[in-house]
Amino acid sequence: MNDKILNQLIAMSNQLGDPINDYVILGEGNTSAQADDNTFWVKASGTELRTVDANGFVQVRFDRVREMLDGPDLDDAGIRQALIDAKVDPAFPKHPSVETAVHGVCLMLDDVNFVGHTHPAAINMITCSVGFENAFAGRLFPDEVVLCGPAPVLIPYVDPGLPLARAIRDGINRYIDEYGELPKVMHLQNHGLFVLGKTAQQVLNTTAMMVKAARILVGTYALGGPNFMTAQAVSRIHTRPDEHYRQRVIGVR
Repeated sequence: MNDKILNQLIAMSNQLGDPINDYVILGEGNTSAQADDNTFWVKASGTELRTVDANGFVQVRFDRVREMLDGPDLDDAGIRQALIDAKVDPAFPKHPSVETAVHGVCLMLDDVNFVGHTHPAAINMITCSVGFENAFAGRLFPDEVVLCGPAPVLIPYVDPGLPLARAIRDGINRYIDEYGELPKVMHLQNHGLFVLGKTAQQVLNTTAMMVKAARILVGTYALGGPNFMTAQAVSRIHTRPDEHYRQRVIGVR
């Protein structure tokens, strides 16, 4: 057991679950972290981010998650059994989150060590709207680019669990083909937000900035709609050496 990683995951989860942030309530959302080359920690199903401790995380095997992703379609009972079979300790009484395969997809990527999935009200005002794709069609201000990347991955509504994990895998691959780098943010239609980070602090910082950007975005519609930055302006911010330095200081690079 890597206590340092697990402790960082717990602290990240508790902060994401803090009611003051309005990111999640009750048992919403889930988090994960790479424990070692072969396993990762993921929040147990139904556990509350606000109060989760070490007993609220299940250690699961990457190879079993890959088998799920690459194998045949599974019904609900089959997915539940596959998640149980993925546990490092079969006797551990709690079950991995239904989104375990999604977290596995993300943590299999180079330099992604922590993942935070939340349902912020500010984000879901947009993901649950008919303007989902158009609203997220651009960036609004430089710090959104610095913290959240040049663009998000947008995932149309897919049944949570294995179908969603496969859709996210495809969406990440398309993003890498287009931008030549990993995404930091994924917006799931009628669902919520996924943030990928090398560190727990990156996940916290990016989540906070994305929620701020969402609040600003919703507010722009009171004054005629968003005035997105041009593609050239986004690219300039995204590649400026001084912004790369600031990213390192903030802890997002």
